[in-house]
Amino acid sequence: MSNSQITIKKVETKKELKQFIRFNYELYKDNKYAVPDFLEDTLDTFNPEKNAAYEFCTSEQFLAYKDGKIVGRVAAIINDKANKTWNVKNVRFGWIDFIDDIEVSKALIDAVSQWGKERGMENVVGPLGFTDMDPEGMLIEGFDQLSTMATIYNYPYYPVHMEKLGFQKEVGWVERKVTIPREGHHAQDQKFFRMAEIVKKRSNLHVRKFKNVDEIKKLNYGQKVFNVINKAYAPLYGFSELTPRQIDTYVDNYLRFIDMRLLTLVENEQNEVVAMGVGMGSLSYALQKAKGKLFPFGWWHLLRTLKCKSGRSEYLDLLLVGVIPEYQGKGVNAMLFADLIPIGAEMGFKWAETHLQLEDNNKSQDQWAYLECEIHKKRNCYTKPL
Repeated sequence: MSNSQITIKKVETKKELKQFIRFNYELYKDNKYAVPDFLEDTLDTFNPEKNAAYEFCTSEQFLAYKDGKIVGRVAAIINDKANKTWNVKNVRFGWIDFIDDIEVSKALIDAVSQWGKERGMENVVGPLGFTDMDPEGMLIEGFDQLSTMATIYNYPYYPVHMEKLGFQKEVGWVERKVTIPREGHHAQDQKFFRMAEIVKKRSNLHVRKFKNVDEIKKLNYGQKVFNVINKAYAPLYGFSELTPRQIDTYVDNYLRFIDMRLLTLVENEQNEVVAMGVGMGSLSYALQKAKGKLFPFGWWHLLRTLKCKSGRSEYLDLLLVGVIPEYQGKGVNAMLFADLIPIGAEMGFKWAETHLQLEDNNKSQDQWAYLECEIHKKRNCYTKPL
């Protein structure tokens, strides 16, 4: 496929896939707010043998060339499960990056659109990943804010290109920077903490903690934890239920990096998990120093941030927070944060970065009412009929 001086090539070899991943680093290596794709992790994401989402997704990746040089990239994805769940025929575009040249962005979107048309799709939407566990949403505000490992950073010209190419906003997300209360903010003085105690007694709930990942696996809590996500996120835009194999992958590959102090579950009288919250010290600076690669020396920066107090970031990334539907709107979130906040403060974190929240999800937005915070990033998902 070609467009003017732009040539689009499908990624077919491991070398080309590495070029696809590293283009993001090259485009943003001088930007102090961008966090590079993690090479080894992203290689696994596009490996059907390692990414369980390929059980219900198909994907191709494309590179854009101009004068023999890579100037853009994009992944085309069809999530059959999500399409069936939401009764749509959408082809997703994700991992999209391009220089500030409308011919490049147009050629990339045209490649995704053509690929989707050939497979019977009716709309192109994005940026989205295989599932909600992948980075999604194009940044439209907060370009001067440090990105996170789990989110997308992009230049301000990206959404301008989307509008020029005829895309319209499908949904929007917001992210918050939350100030973690310091010493002197006693529980009895805080409405937030008092609410947690009331909810705990009224609904006969209790907090569940773990010593290590082996305990989680031994007691089969991995499935229980992520089943909360399946239930809590089911009504949210574009969500597709996580399979047992996906859950096992997340437990094996990601929970082992989590400091167990930052994993909190809330259970009812029957010891059923009704809510979960998990955080991780920000790896943003470590990934920048590692240049997005584990080897040869990137592991040292990551390990120092994860294991050494002196190397720990001042930011805590709230990766996932979920409450099953029958307990939503009852203040259960307060129990999660009443446990995590003192721990985060003791560990030296000053701020927390929230995960993406749909801007019209009032239940999710209301949970921050009693904390000092600000919306510091906004992002959109765009759509266009084919």
